[in-house]
Amino acid sequence: MSNRLAHSFDKSKLEAVCLRRFFFAPAFEIYGGCAGLYDYGPPGSALQANILDAWRKHFIIEEEMLEVDTTAVTLGEVLKTSGHVDKFTDWMCRDTKTGDIFRADHLVEAVLEARLKGDKEARGEQQIEQPKEDEKKKKKKVKSSAVKLDDAVVQQYETILAQIDNFDGEELADLIEKHSIKSPESQNDLTKPVEFNLMFESSIGPTGQVKGYLRPETAQGHFVNFGRLLEFNNGRVPFASAQIGKSFRNEISPKQGLLRVREFLMAEIEHYVDPLKKNHPRFNEVENVQLQILPNEVQVEGKTDLTKITVGEAVKKGIIDNETLGYFVARINLFLEKIGINKDRLRFRQHMSNEMAHYASDCWDAEIHTSYGWIECVGCADRSAYDLTVHAVRTGQPLVVREPLPEIKIEEKWAPEINKKKFGPTFRANQKIVESTIFALDQPRLECIKKDFDSQGKSDIQAADGNKYDLTPELLTIEKKTFKETKREFTPNVIEPSFGIGRILYALLEHSFYAREQDEGRTVLGFPPLVAPIKALVVPISNSKEFEPIIKDISLRLRKNGVASRVDDSSATIGKRYARNDELGTPYGITVDFATVKKNTITLRERDTTEQKIGTVEQVVDAIVKLSKGEIEWPQVDLPAYSGVQDAD
Repeated sequence: MSNRLAHSFDKSKLEAVCLRRFFFAPAFEIYGGCAGLYDYGPPGSALQANILDAWRKHFIIEEEMLEVDTTAVTLGEVLKTSGHVDKFTDWMCRDTKTGDIFRADHLVEAVLEARLKGDKEARGEQQIEQPKEDEKKKKKKVKSSAVKLDDAVVQQYETILAQIDNFDGEELADLIEKHSIKSPESQNDLTKPVEFNLMFESSIGPTGQVKGYLRPETAQGHFVNFGRLLEFNNGRVPFASAQIGKSFRNEISPKQGLLRVREFLMAEIEHYVDPLKKNHPRFNEVENVQLQILPNEVQVEGKTDLTKITVGEAVKKGIIDNETLGYFVARINLFLEKIGINKDRLRFRQHMSNEMAHYASDCWDAEIHTSYGWIECVGCADRSAYDLTVHAVRTGQPLVVREPLPEIKIEEKWAPEINKKKFGPTFRANQKIVESTIFALDQPRLECIKKDFDSQGKSDIQAADGNKYDLTPELLTIEKKTFKETKREFTPNVIEPSFGIGRILYALLEHSFYAREQDEGRTVLGFPPLVAPIKALVVPISNSKEFEPIIKDISLRLRKNGVASRVDDSSATIGKRYARNDELGTPYGITVDFATVKKNTITLRERDTTEQKIGTVEQVVDAIVKLSKGEIEWPQVDLPAYSGVQDAD
């Protein structure tokens, strides 16, 4: 293999390649563009399609998931029920004089990181070489200056950065004031952070009376169709639904290219499981998969030290909540490595208490290290029964599983009984959700409320809407009753892996990009063949008419086998033609010369090693097909090395 670390990573060169080769570009560029919106060109579209194809095979096909495609325009009522209308927000602050807008947590993070960088420069500590950027972009960044900080301040900053995702608006306001954080350009004061809802609001129909939104996630489309999906699966759990589709978020300050955009592609899975049986039948297949993890308790201590551990150990020790969640964390890890993400720059970070939704029992983010730092690319959460419960309460539809019992079961159980005369006037508009929450409580919780009534004369519950409600014996009674049951009825819990495809694609671009050891100007995108936009380049040594039928035959053979190929018959040297296709990430090259006409032989070149082998047209095409499908790797290609005069490589 080539030495990919021979030269330090240069982000400006990668950006130049992406624009020049049209992997992606700002949308509406000729009109001046619009922040947070991007278009993919031919290689970017092909790369995305290949990532999705690998995702579909790795998850949907291998796990026998039920694929859906639900509408992106979503009823406001649905997103009100799910909590997005009230709670899907980020914290925003403004420059008090210029009006410039910032996302508060990102600004705090950028300022403190710049100060720590300046401290290291002042102390003369060696810095990791930062990506080169043009002067225009430098002006937009928070500048660092070589100023030495007290050791206690350094420790304080590092602790804050380790917990940056755990702060609410009031805490961010305190940090801004305490650490004298100003507007980066003007150094003006900042307003206190306020919540900003990230959804794009719209209306449905000509009257404008039906409120709608562009969906901020694809998940709700799964949940509202749960009844039909359960029926399709013959009423049995566990099962999973999966969806690939666009989502929309009106980001406060979209920056960092594809990492923070307003329209993006998601691939989401909703795995429905019995809350009493969260083991997974295939867990033994992944229990030895090794992860790099950053648990909750480490972050709370203000540290970012990673732990290497197998999935099996993490579940056994209770670090990961259950087998099914651990199974999907492992499968996510395997998928990201398969498509070319560097495993040493991949970690799973556990959500801290303030990040995690009130209904979630555990949540892990797959974060990939890039020149922008650690970036969340996949979330994997145990969402408990929240989503199905709130939609069932709002619609009156029983989104439950009814499982026949092997024999009639007679048992005494705590049973709540509501005093409707007092219950309704007490809770008014919230009556339905409080009532539904009470009847969904398990036996230990009902017993606890009964004990509270007896000892204190009151108790409280947290309802499915996230709010707390006070209960008294006048509103409901809880007594033991005898029940005869033939069926068990339960609301499934949901394990949700959610993939940001654009972020994964960008991280893959960075992890794949390098320069030739012997020539820093020769840049390469070293994609695995599985996801490379173009698998093979066909290069005729000249424009001789004799080559035309051979080139057509080779291209046709490759296409019939599902291998994307490209012909470069330009007047440039073969070396230059290979070099510009190395920038497109093309793993294999075929040279057609006069020996092909005489002997039916062609040479096969591998991108990273630049090694060449020779064989007949049939042998080389067969090798490329097997390489592209992952059936063999380059060292297994059983063809002799090319011994002729090497090209300009």
